[in-house]
Amino acid sequence: MPSTNAVWGAWLKGRNFSRHVIPNNCPDCYTVKDFCYDHPWGLYLLCTGDNGGSHILTCLNGDYIDSWDSGNEIPIYYWEAN
Repeated sequence: MPSTNAVWGAWLKGRNFSRHVIPNNCPDCYTVKDFCYDHPWGLYLLCTGDNGGSHILTCLNGDYIDSWDSGNEIPIYYWEAN
Protein backbone atom coordinates (compact mmCIF):
# COMPACT_ATOMS: atom_id res chain seq x y z
CA MET A 1 0.00 0.00 0.00
CA PRO A 2 1.30 3.48 -0.76
CA SER A 3 0.17 4.64 2.68
CA THR A 4 2.41 2.30 4.69
CA ASN A 5 5.14 3.70 6.93
CA ALA A 6 7.87 2.17 4.75
CA VAL A 7 6.59 3.94 1.63
CA TRP A 8 6.14 7.43 2.99
CA GLY A 9 9.23 7.03 5.22
CA ALA A 10 11.37 6.38 2.13
CA TRP A 11 9.72 9.33 0.40
CA LEU A 12 10.54 11.64 3.33
CA LYS A 13 14.15 10.40 3.49
CA GLY A 14 14.51 11.20 -0.19
CA ARG A 15 13.39 14.76 0.55
CA ASN A 16 15.94 15.41 3.27
CA PHE A 17 13.78 14.69 6.33
CA SER A 18 15.43 12.95 9.27
CA ARG A 19 13.72 10.51 11.63
CA HIS A 20 14.00 10.78 15.43
CA VAL A 21 12.68 8.49 18.14
CA ILE A 22 11.00 10.05 21.16
CA PRO A 23 12.45 8.61 24.40
CA ASN A 24 10.15 6.19 26.16
CA ASN A 25 11.03 7.27 29.72
CA CYS A 26 7.56 8.72 30.21
CA PRO A 27 5.43 6.87 27.67
CA ASP A 28 2.04 8.26 28.68
CA CYS A 29 2.86 11.81 29.67
CA TYR A 30 4.43 13.45 26.57
CA THR A 31 1.66 14.40 24.16
CA VAL A 32 1.39 15.96 20.72
CA LYS A 33 0.55 19.26 22.45
CA ASP A 34 3.76 18.97 24.49
CA PHE A 35 5.82 18.24 21.40
CA CYS A 36 4.41 21.26 19.57
CA TYR A 37 5.07 23.47 22.60
CA ASP A 38 8.68 22.24 22.67
CA HIS A 39 9.09 22.83 18.91
CA PRO A 40 7.76 26.34 18.18
CA TRP A 41 9.53 26.62 14.81
CA GLY A 42 9.88 24.20 11.94
CA LEU A 43 8.06 21.42 10.13
CA TYR A 44 7.62 18.01 11.76
CA LEU A 45 5.58 14.93 10.97
CA LEU A 46 4.60 13.08 14.15
CA CYS A 47 3.73 9.40 14.28
CA THR A 48 1.36 8.26 16.99
CA GLY A 49 -0.36 5.02 17.90
CA ASP A 50 0.62 1.45 18.53
CA ASN A 51 2.30 -0.86 16.03
CA GLY A 52 5.16 1.47 15.22
CA GLY A 53 3.07 4.54 14.49
CA SER A 54 -0.27 3.96 12.83
CA HIS A 55 -1.22 7.64 12.50
CA ILE A 56 0.67 10.67 11.23
CA LEU A 57 0.04 14.37 11.70
CA THR A 58 1.85 17.63 11.07
CA CYS A 59 3.41 20.03 13.54
CA LEU A 60 4.12 23.35 11.84
CA ASN A 61 5.63 26.20 13.83
CA GLY A 62 4.24 24.94 17.13
CA ASP A 63 0.72 24.11 15.91
CA TYR A 64 -0.50 20.62 15.13
CA ILE A 65 -2.56 19.99 12.02
CA ASP A 66 -4.75 16.91 11.79
CA SER A 67 -8.21 15.85 10.67
CA TRP A 68 -9.26 15.63 14.35
CA ASP A 69 -8.04 16.94 17.70
CA SER A 70 -5.07 14.64 18.32
CA GLY A 71 -3.35 16.90 20.85
CA ASN A 72 -3.57 14.32 23.64
CA GLU A 73 -2.15 11.47 21.54
CA ILE A 74 1.29 10.09 22.41
CA PRO A 75 3.95 10.56 19.70
CA ILE A 76 6.31 7.62 19.14
CA TYR A 77 8.69 9.16 16.62
CA TYR A 78 8.86 12.12 14.28
CA TRP A 79 10.33 13.29 11.01
CA GLU A 80 12.04 16.66 10.90
CA ALA A 81 12.48 18.80 7.79
CA ASN A 82 16.14 19.70 7.37
